[in-house]
Amino acid sequence: MTFSLVARSADGRRHGVVVASRFLAAGALVPAAEAEVGALATQAHVNLAYRPQGLTLLRTGVAAADVVAGLVAADPDRDHRQLGVVATSGAGATWTGPSCHPWAGGQAGDGWAAQGNILAGPQVIDAMRDAWLGGVALPFPDRLVAALHAGDRAGGDRRGRQSAGLLVVERGGGYDSSDVLVDLRVDDHPDPVTELGRLLAVHTLLFGRPDPATLLDLTGAVAAEVGALLATLGHPVDPARPEEALFSWAGLENLEERLVPGRIDPIVLDHLRRAAPHVPGPRPATDPLTADN
Repeated sequence: MTFSLVARSADGRRHGVVVASRFLAAGALVPAAEAEVGALATQAHVNLAYRPQGLTLLRTGVAAADVVAGLVAADPDRDHRQLGVVATSGAGATWTGPSCHPWAGGQAGDGWAAQGNILAGPQVIDAMRDAWLGGVALPFPDRLVAALHAGDRAGGDRRGRQSAGLLVVERGGGYDSSDVLVDLRVDDHPDPVTELGRLLAVHTLLFGRPDPATLLDLTGAVAAEVGALLATLGHPVDPARPEEALFSWAGLENLEERLVPGRIDPIVLDHLRRAAPHVPGPRPATDPLTADN
């Protein structure tokens, strides 16, 4: 009923699972991941016990293939299960029980494993594999979703579409320094993979960390424009505390993760411009090499 990919980033700092299915809220059941430990997906006839048991084995340094072997060996219903696992190093591993509904199967390689059942055919897994391997230039969460898109375009679940989910972990990489970098679900939607991609874009806007190379000094023309924009939105700037209005507005917009004292993220500035587009006058470039700093 499901196709999924479990993977590790090239630097080993991130682990993630992406999944889609013609099944309600697959993202609530399939994925499990722990920062600096590994990730796994349990599907077909889901065994929720695989999640804590698998992470416990990974935490003790057991290789992905041995985690799969140990979990299915102890499971009397293993013939109906499907499982994918990645550890902190080495190849991923996948299992497809012989009683899973066709088409069912999986593939694995260094730091990844893709699997699916009730699929349109083996081309779904091939497409996910190729997209994953070819997506090295993408940010890790986007790379996972791109692989899921490829599987969906190749036919995905042969019964249709309903849900999708994405879970990515990194030590201290998430909101308020949590280990959950991304945790998004589309539980019931006619095009869940596309909707998951939209949610990831919103997540990146709100919770992405600013790129130090692109930050603009909050002085000169940049400061003047920011002050004018904030004033039109009901946040006049106090010259004695010039950042207070910006931080107040950004907090209401859920952009606090992108705030840097004395500087402004061009993404925050663009969002501010869209919120108050009627402010007249020239606007400084948001290219840090050409901005009036």
